[in-house]
Order: sequence, then C-alpha cells, then structure tokens
Amino acid sequence: MRSIKVLLLSIFICLNTQAQLPVFESFKEAFQKGTRDMSGMPGKNYWQNSANYDVKIDFNPVTRLVSGSVEIEYFNNSPDKLKEIWFKLYPNLYKKGVIGKSKINERDKGEGVNITSFIVNNKLQPLNSLIVDGTNMQVDIPELNGGGRLKIKIEYHYVLNKGSHIRTGEVDAGAHFVAYFFPRIAVYDDINGWNKIPYSGSEEFYNDFCNFKVAITVPKNHAVWATGDLVNASSVFQKDVNQKLQRAEKSDQTIDVIDSIDLAQNRVTQQKDFNTFKFEAKNVVDFAFATSNHYVWKSNSLIVDPKTGRRTRVDAVFNPKHKDYLEVIDFARQTVHAMSYVFPKWPFPYNHETVFDGLDQMEYPMMANDNPVSSKEDAITLTTHEIFHTMFPFYMGTNETKYAWMDEGWATIGEWLISPMIDPTIVDEYGVAPTGSSSGTKDDVPIVTLTTELKGAGTFTNNYPKPGFGYLFVKDYLGDELFTKALHHYIHTWQGKHPMPYDFFNSMNAGAGKNLDWFWKRWFFEEGVIDMAIKNVVKTEEGYSVEIENKSNKPLPVDLTFTYEDGSTSSQHYTIGIWENGDKLFTTSINTTKRLNKVVLKSTHVPDKNRSDNSFIVN
Repeated sequence: MRSIKVLLLSIFICLNTQAQLPVFESFKEAFQKGTRDMSGMPGKNYWQNSANYDVKIDFNPVTRLVSGSVEIEYFNNSPDKLKEIWFKLYPNLYKKGVIGKSKINERDKGEGVNITSFIVNNKLQPLNSLIVDGTNMQVDIPELNGGGRLKIKIEYHYVLNKGSHIRTGEVDAGAHFVAYFFPRIAVYDDINGWNKIPYSGSEEFYNDFCNFKVAITVPKNHAVWATGDLVNASSVFQKDVNQKLQRAEKSDQTIDVIDSIDLAQNRVTQQKDFNTFKFEAKNVVDFAFATSNHYVWKSNSLIVDPKTGRRTRVDAVFNPKHKDYLEVIDFARQTVHAMSYVFPKWPFPYNHETVFDGLDQMEYPMMANDNPVSSKEDAITLTTHEIFHTMFPFYMGTNETKYAWMDEGWATIGEWLISPMIDPTIVDEYGVAPTGSSSGTKDDVPIVTLTTELKGAGTFTNNYPKPGFGYLFVKDYLGDELFTKALHHYIHTWQGKHPMPYDFFNSMNAGAGKNLDWFWKRWFFEEGVIDMAIKNVVKTEEGYSVEIENKSNKPLPVDLTFTYEDGSTSSQHYTIGIWENGDKLFTTSINTTKRLNKVVLKSTHVPDKNRSDNSFIVN
C-alpha cells in the first residue's frame, strides 16, 4: 500500500496562480465547469439538490420498534440525468453482518431497516430491485432529467438499539434519543456525484438542505422534543404545560415547563392512549427527536437578532437525578448569546436549541444529545462545543464525512473562546498537548487529508485542535474586526449551500482583502513537526535581544514572558505574520535597565512538541 504522503502527492494538482495552493483534481474540474469559483463565491453554474420529506413515525418505547412511512419529493437541480438514486440507511450500522469502525456488541445487532413498500411516481417497485449494501441503498429509477422532480414513498420499520449507543438509541427504559430514523436520499453534488461513502459509526454526516414535516406518535405521558417547530403543542400537552412553554418562548427567565410534580401527577401530555407530536423544519440538513416520560424541562429564551427582535428558545431536558444538568440551561443560554453577539457574532439561526440528557456528545439541527458529566468545566465545554455546531456544519452545510475539520475545528475554537466567557477560571487546553506530541509522527498528515483516511492520533488532531489552531491564529493575525468581516463574508456567501475546503480558503481571502494562502498552504496542506525554541538571549546596550527559532514549517504565534531579578514580569506577543516570508529565525528586543533572569516561550493555545527548549535562564 502506498503511503499517505505518496497518495496525496499523486492527487494534488498545483494550479499556476499567485496562491499556489495544491488543488485536488475533482476541485480543479469544478472550477473549470463553473460550479465553484476561485473568488470564493459559488460559480455561475453552482447547483445543489434538495427534497421535501413528510415523515410519519410510530415509536414504541417498550419494544423500541420504529415504524414509519416517508414521502419524498426530490428535486434534481443538477444538469445531469439521474438513472439511479442512492439512499442512506443509517440504522443498518446495527444490522447483523454490517462491519463498521465503531465497536457494536453482537447482542445489539439486529435485522436493520426492513422496507415493506417502495413506490416511485405512484408505481410500486419490487422489493428485490432495491440493492442494499450496509448503510447504502441503490435504486434504479426512470430517467430523471436536470430540473426534474421525483416522488417516492417508503414504508419501513426497524428496532432502535438498546445498547452500543452510537449517537442514537435507548438512554434508559423511559428515555430515548432517536436519530437517523428514516431512509434519506444521499447527497448528489458537483464534486463526486453520489455520496457513496458508507456510514461506519466513526465519520459523521453529509446531507442536503431539505424541508421536513414529521409526525411522531408515542404513548401518553411521553413528551417529544425534536428538530423544528412543534406546531400542535395544545393538542399534545396539557394546558398548564403548554402555557408554560408559551411563556418560556418570550421569557428571559428560566421556566420549569415540566417539573417533578407535573411528572408525578401525570400532568404533562394529554391523557389519550397515544399522542402525535407534529414538527416542521425548513431548510435543514437533518432531523432528530428525543422522547421521555420522566424528564424535566427547563426553558427560557433570548433575543438573538436585535434588528428584528427575533428570539431563540433554549431548553435543557434531563433526568432530575443528574444534578449537573441543573446548570446546563444557563450554559446553553450563555452560549447562544455569545454566538449571537460575540463570536461568530451572527444571530443564532434557529428558533430553539434543545440540550437532551442522553448518552453521547453529538449535535443535530436544534438538538444536542449530551451525556451527564462530572464537573462544571466539562459541562460548560461540552455544551458550548455541541451548540456551536449549529453554525458548522448545519447552517453552513459542510461535508462532515470527508472534511470533518470544516466543522469540528470551528466547534473547537468556539469551545476555547466561549467557555471562559461563561466561567473565567476555565483554561481550555483541549487538544493542545496531543497536537504537539503527535506532530511529525506517522499519523500526522495534512489537515486536508480526507477524514475517511485518517488513522491513530491524526483521527483526533486533524479534525479538532489542528484546524482550531489554524482559525485561532488567523483571527489573531487579522484582528477581531477584520477576522469577523472575513468570516461573515464566508457565512453570508455559503450558508445554506455546500462549501468545500477551497470555497472556505478563497472566501476568507476575499472577505479579509488579504491573500492568506501562505498560511493556508503551510498549516492545512503540509505536515511537519510543530516546534519552536528560544535559541539565544543576548545583553545589549538598550536591554536584551531574544532569538526565537521556528524548527518547523508551521507559522506559530510567539508569546514571551520575561522575569526580572526584582520579581517583576513583562510580556510580548507576535502573530503568525512574523513567519510570513518563511523565515526560521525571529529576533525581538526588550529595552530595560533591569536585570533579566528568565525568558519563557509559552501560550495556552500554541502546541509545541518539545517544551524543554522553551525556557532560557539568563546568566
């Protein structure tokens, strides 16, 4: 097998431009076809497909049987004639015989998704014509021209997993987080055509922006929370709960929409045998729901867009035994506020954000499945990380399956920046040490390496901290005002679409009015050890001269702390700009009459493989 280095070199095509970023062949073709543009804007021929989903679900919490029907109106906005449709059957991760990267206990494996009816344009299709291969399903269709539409209806059922909880499944006997619960059409895009990458339980997702109407039927006393707006609250909740929910949607103060007394007296849902909760969500890439008969619900709301007065409702839904969740409602609210007003300083785009007490750490549009944690700091960092995903990948529509760094890197920097706003004592060093220690090893590959090809330590560092550092360093280099301008240009240009890596790089360049490719290339496209050192400190007439050596090709900020003989200290900070020309040495000076005892090179969010040479004792 060829090494990853050889593989990357073989597929990189270097465009003869001022930028000189290596470009994958498929992206070079997209530029030539005009679906993407080097300006960072969608090309004049850009397109993306979409669909309307009408889903009806019966869920039995005792047997965990999910019985459903889904009607899909699919729009082929591409210029291509489609002769087949590819579907994603994500629950088949738990099907016997399906092999994934995540460990699933054999006792938790079952029969997978059982499709009992498949209709295309009102014509019943023979079930043996459906080609199911693990989590993928291929179906031949009458030729669908560009600009055409197709109607599909599927009836199906499967048993939700009880154990081996990977983002979905039973939480306890009366609580379930149900995701990926319907057959959905895979993405067909201008880069690779159909997304045929199977779901392994490791990589995450890539879905089109679609409209959803979802009706979920559950037994009485089970409440349901989901992506989208609940459109029949008065029909499923008892009067008092419904009134409290309405107050929460307008209240800055936290309201106990469902409390322990409501639960004990069965005063939550209408006391019919079954209730059907109806939700609607427009222009979202996914839909998930959760249900419980014993969870409490705390809720409030805040204005996220002062220009329009639009509010977002924030929920914490949890088992009252989990005391750490009592504060999650505050952490979630402060995260939504910080995202709207501080970073990325963009009005929170959805009507609600619900954090559900589950068994994972996973995000969905308007929903988060977050397990209880043991410390306040963990609760804050987890809450900020998962809610920050609202922007990336959901609002921006990035391809998590192939380019996880385009969303996880942003959630990581969001966690770094927002968590200390909630609790100033937090010093979040998530991923700093592993990035430094693993740099230059066999698992350390360029960030742009496909997520499906990552191994070992690189599976974590390439997706989370390394891109997070890249964003943070550019923010420091440009300054908050210009960085926000560039980021807003990218968000405004690509929200609701499918931006790829070069769309991001080029759009940020355009928004900043600066060619940052000198940094993008070295940080995202190249590998190498991440290491700096204090090479020498020399006494001068004015004070001292300090020489910093960058032992790698990576542009890194420099933070120096000077300690003097009298015990006082001072500091200096330099952005990545000092390495823009590829220099390996940087010299700074400090004017002082004091005797200097020690110089230390260190910053919280600057990784370094060898810190033993980051301190210098002055003789």
